[in-house]
Parts: sequence; C-alpha cells; structure tokens
Amino acid sequence: MTTLVLTVVGVDRAGIVSAVAEVIGAHGGNWENSELAELAGTFAGVIQVEVAPSRAEELRDALKALDGLASIVVVTPGGSLVARSELTIRVMGNDRVGIVREVTSALGERGVSVIRMTTLTQDAAMSGGRLFQAEILAAVPGDTSVTEVVAAIESIAVDIQVEATVVPTG
Repeated sequence: MTTLVLTVVGVDRAGIVSAVAEVIGAHGGNWENSELAELAGTFAGVIQVEVAPSRAEELRDALKALDGLASIVVVTPGGSLVARSELTIRVMGNDRVGIVREVTSALGERGVSVIRMTTLTQDAAMSGGRLFQAEILAAVPGDTSVTEVVAAIESIAVDIQVEATVVPTG
C-alpha cells in the first residue's frame, strides 16, 4: 500500500469532510488517521490515507477536482525518526508575541521534531488579559540528550515568564 497525507484547508461549511471521504472511498483509499479542526471560520485538516500503489495517482487527480470546495495538497511521506524518545511539553502563561517561536526554536535547535501541537488563548478571569496554553508532543532523536531538551525548555520558560512542564511519554 502507498501512504498519502492530505492537507485540506477551506472556508468552513457543511460537506467538506464528506466530499473528501467520498473521493477517497471511490478510488479505493482507506482513511487511516486524521486531525480536523475549525478555526476562525476556516476548516483545516490533515488526513493519512492508504491506497493501492496502482491507484495512488488516480486518487491524487480525483482530489484535485475538489479545488474550490477546499484546497488539498497531497504528499507521500518520507522517513521518520527511528530511535527516539517522546516528551509532552505543557506551557501556560500570560499571552504575548513569541511564545511559540521561542519554544519551538529551542526544540528545533536540538533536532527535536514536533509531532503534535495544540494551542489555545482565552480570557484570564482574574487579570483581564489573555492566557496562553500549549501542549506539544515532541520526538527527541536517539542521539539528543532528553535532559538537555528539558533544561532548554525550563530556561526558555524563565526567560519568557511562562510555566512549562516536560514529561517523558514514550
């Protein structure tokens, strides 16, 4: 089987997921994994599909027909990190510009890959400002010290005045 990863983005409206699922099914694809969300009136999703190698190009072409309903980009994934540890990083503090940049730069400089990241801002009830929260699942390559990554995140947290917890998950 061939693995395809689709990114789907469009103005949120009923029928986007159904239309993509219909095309995938009609071309022998199997919807494996996905992350779908609506943000600020925009639908966005990432979908992993397995399809017979002989039908992969046909499925790619059929998905192009959905342009207008949503923009769809299809890629065949490359390799992944083999030897790795996983960390869950939780960040919380007063919202300000640069929190995501600072945390992800510290990870990237150490070869750490973000597997999944969820962020949220909301009104802070007591202070009247905005509260920022993030949860990151990260993959640490086998040749990178987990202790060094934890120390870097803790140092960044002090610098940008947020709380950060780092928990090994795998």
